[in-house]
Amino acid sequence: MTQSLLLQSTAPRIVDEDGSFRTRMLEIAAGLDNVIALGRGDPDFHTPAHVVEAAKAALDDNQHHYTGPTGLPQLRQAICDNLRAEYGLDYTADEIIVTAGVQESIMLCMLGLVQAGDEVLITSPRFTTYDTAVHLCGGIPVPVPTYQKDDFALDVAEIEKRITPKTRMFVMVSPNNPTGAVTPPDVIRQIADLAVRHDILVIADEIYAKLIYPPHEHLSLATLPGMKERTITLNGFSKTYAMTGWRVGYMAAPADFVEKLTEPRHTLSINTCTISQFAALAALTGPQDEMEATFRAYAERRAYLMSALSEAGLSYGAPGGAFYIYTNISATGMKAKPFCENLLRETGVMVFPGDMFGEPDSDFIRISYLQPLPVIEEAMARIKGFIASHAGAAA
Repeated sequence: MTQSLLLQSTAPRIVDEDGSFRTRMLEIAAGLDNVIALGRGDPDFHTPAHVVEAAKAALDDNQHHYTGPTGLPQLRQAICDNLRAEYGLDYTADEIIVTAGVQESIMLCMLGLVQAGDEVLITSPRFTTYDTAVHLCGGIPVPVPTYQKDDFALDVAEIEKRITPKTRMFVMVSPNNPTGAVTPPDVIRQIADLAVRHDILVIADEIYAKLIYPPHEHLSLATLPGMKERTITLNGFSKTYAMTGWRVGYMAAPADFVEKLTEPRHTLSINTCTISQFAALAALTGPQDEMEATFRAYAERRAYLMSALSEAGLSYGAPGGAFYIYTNISATGMKAKPFCENLLRETGVMVFPGDMFGEPDSDFIRISYLQPLPVIEEAMARIKGFIASHAGAAA
């Protein structure tokens, strides 16, 4: 088929990203009844009612206009208060930029820091938005592998051996998507020492930091000596408060850097939706009971899935946080993509392959436990039946 003039003229910074498999899965699912979706990272719980009411009140109060590019002053202060109370992070309001989800924070960071040819080390398997953002800025993503034997926690040696004179920064996502891995505090301290010793910057993506399962612990990198000045901390409201569609995230960094990025942030989208910012303010300052109940539900689902997957003969890295289990399906004799497609066609259960998280020809699938427990139990019954029906073929 002849390419359009616009496609022929596309700048080389726009690289091909494989969205075709995701599209095919969604098309298959659209033609099926009773699909159980365990693929997306979108909580099945609704945004808390008091948060929704705060948005309605803002609408009624005619809060229909722009805010400053960095966000509502009262929201930025509430973010600072929360970061200090929850994670021991010491930021002031002028060190915060409220963005349209963490996605926009990621792009803003790369625009501000990455130059052509810079190498960016990224925890892998990974959320590949980072790859896209690095490519758009002319940089080179360098995966830092993690392994099932370590429950996918980071190993400092794997980071250090990939550092070159071109290394600009390291992206650390803990808890991680897609593995749910929590990098232990002692390793976080080693990473801080490494960053200082090699003089590299760090993005600490902590969007899942509230979702930690005992006995795992979260340690925020920017609390450590010498790290605040070289770290950008990212967080947001999507996962903790089931606010994915509201699009509110934020970045925390030294004030002079925030000031430098204010106009680029203005250029991207002027400001985060004003109504969503009032909702986010209510989320931080209002009652937390509903969220605590949500976390308990996640923990129950996690425990069930770990047991059920083991019973099905599938191994995994035990997730210390988030709401994913990165599951090894090599025992079935199938690779991840055909496993996921055939599972969907034959049983109506949708999960995503590791190929979508930077692992080509993967033996892993990501299962998100974002359905009520009875639905997850039904999904596991279907998965076990699917594995049993393919046992002969795999042999």
